[in-house]
Amino acid sequence: MGRRKRYSEEFKREALRRANEPGVTDVLVAEELGIDARQLRRWRDAVKNHGDQAFPGQGSSRDEELTRLKRKLAKVEQERDFLKEAAAYFAKESK
Repeated sequence: MGRRKRYSEEFKREALRRANEPGVTDVLVAEELGIDARQLRRWRDAVKNHGDQAFPGQGSSRDEELTRLKRKLAKVEQERDFLKEAAAYFAKESK
């Protein structure tokens, strides 16, 4: 058995919003998202029973991941720029 997949609160709420649209079934949304329809029902029950406190889990939201990736990109760009300058400097010195 593999590790259980964890979903962010944002993902769960968006899945439930999509499943509540007129003419859309839990099965259809579950197939689109690659999850089991029973999982959607459990999430819906959690919201009904706990409201805003329904999903205190460990999943990470897209915003957090986007922020982390932007920070990493900025660092890599700084390193690239430094290496370009160093290469230009040493190329000039070797002439």
